[in-house]
Parts: sequence; C-alpha cells; structure tokens
Amino acid sequence: MIETYNLSKSFGSTHAVIDLNLKIAAGEIYGLVGSDGAGKTTTMRLLVGALKPDAGDATICGYSVGKQTEQVRAQLGYLSQRFSFYEDLTVLENIRFFAEIRGLSRQEWLPRCMEILTFVGLESFKDRRAGQLSGGMKQKLGLASALVTRPKVLLLDEPTTGVDPVTRQDFWQLLIRLVSTPERLSPSALGPAREGEGVAVILSTPYMDEAARCHRVGFMRNGRMMVEGTPSQLRSRLEGCILEVRGISISALRQFVEKIEDVEDIHTFGDKIHLRLVSSRADSVIAALNRAFPTGTSENPECRLVPPTLEDVFISLSETS
Repeated sequence: MIETYNLSKSFGSTHAVIDLNLKIAAGEIYGLVGSDGAGKTTTMRLLVGALKPDAGDATICGYSVGKQTEQVRAQLGYLSQRFSFYEDLTVLENIRFFAEIRGLSRQEWLPRCMEILTFVGLESFKDRRAGQLSGGMKQKLGLASALVTRPKVLLLDEPTTGVDPVTRQDFWQLLIRLVSTPERLSPSALGPAREGEGVAVILSTPYMDEAARCHRVGFMRNGRMMVEGTPSQLRSRLEGCILEVRGISISALRQFVEKIEDVEDIHTFGDKIHLRLVSSRADSVIAALNRAFPTGTSENPECRLVPPTLEDVFISLSETS
C-alpha cells in the first residue's frame, strides 16, 4: 500500500530525509519515531505530495506520488500535527467542506458523515463549532475528515500530541478497529474498496507506549532510518542489558557509574533508575554496587534485570554516533 524507494529531501545544507525505503501493507499500523528534526514530518509531506523529493520516489496503492499526485491523493486520508479546520464552522460543516471539495455529492457525503461521526463519537457534537471543541475532539474531527473519502491509506502526523491519556486511548481504539476489523464497518462509509481489506496506517508519535501498539516501528535519526521491526524485535536488541536500581540517589549512582566500564548510560524513570549495560554483565555490576553501598548505609540499592522498554531502545538509538 505504501512504498518508498531511496526517498531523499534536503533544505539547503540540511538533509531532512536520506535514502528512505519503506514498505507498508494493508491492515498494518506503522509507527515512525524519532527526536525532533529526525525527518518524520518531512516524510509525511513527501508521501502526501506536499513536498517534491530531491531523489527517489514513493508509491501509494501503486500510484507514483511524483507522477500521479491526484490519483495518490484520492487514496489518502491525512491528519497533520496542527489543527487545520475552520473554527467558525460546525463539526458537520467542516466534514462537508472536505467531502465536497473531493467531489462527493450530498447523497454520498451526508450518510457517510453521520456514520463516521458515530464511529468517532462526535455524533452529539455535529452542530458545535470546531473552535469550541476540546483538543481531543479536534483530533477526532480530524480523523473523521480524513475518513470521509474512504481512504485506503491514512497518514497521521503525531495525532495525539497535546491530548489527555483517556482521549489518546479512545483514539487508538478507533485506529485498531479501523485497520483490524473493516468488515464490521459499513463499506459505504468507512471501509476500503474491498470488504475485509484493511487500511494501511503510517503515523509519527513521540510516545513510546503508542509505538508499542504499532505492528512495526521505524526509528529515524538525522533523516536516516536507523532500524525498523516489530516492537518485540526492537526490544530484543537490549535484552539482558537493562539493570533497574532503586534505593539510591541519582547523584550517588552517577558518581559510581563513572568508574564502571560495563555501564553505557543511566536514566531516571520516576523512582527507578535504569542502567544500560554494555552486555549481559549484570552480576558484576550488582556486586560492585553492593560493595560500594553496603547494607545499613543511607544508600541501599535494590537491583534486578528488567525487560527493556521501547523507551530504552529509543534512548540508545538516539545516542548512537
């Protein structure tokens, strides 16, 4: 559904995207993750045809983004980072505008809009002005507008940034329903062209718990794709290398870590501290900690190996030279 071939884009001396190769299938949610400036939004804009690549190409449902832009856009639903709707128009009027500008007649868009609004939970707010919606409702309006043309591909650029955890959960439930059970939705309103064929979704997110919900995740850094795989495959890169420590201050632990070659990095997670080890050498590090901070002192460490999180992986990849 989505393929890129050595896609590249620069802005002057800044290389925003470098030789990007992606392949995303129907029914798949692909998470694009990276620090600010990694190239995530530029990738989205290249895929939607808002930017022209310096090299390479991309195809959406078999159409070339560079040569068949209008056919590509007919397959796409796009939700940008910023709320880009008319705040003086109501929810229904906004969706109607985007439906009619794409050529849908009233007989087509009205029943489709009403079913989509029910699907995203905005049916009781259809007459409210968009400017009076909460942040989460605005994101749901964006998703509804992206779905009105029955797209086969959804591009979502940080769709849940700035909304509360409950709304994020609701948004993800909508996405999962959309890609995994399209046959349960009305094909005339939400589903893709053939019943049972899922929508392909590519989204960027700054949240590692959201990345863990994706079927596959790609980590970008300085315009390059560093690594991609399923969440479990990515976590396996640090298996046996994350030591969780409690009961010791971060300042004391940092002074201790500076003397130990087996520890690559140290990060705080609430009341816990994660030590990233060079390799599976936890026993020697734990023994050294117990010698440095013996029982009965004010600093009394509790140590155990823990499964790595995607956040551990992300930090590790972000620090790779």
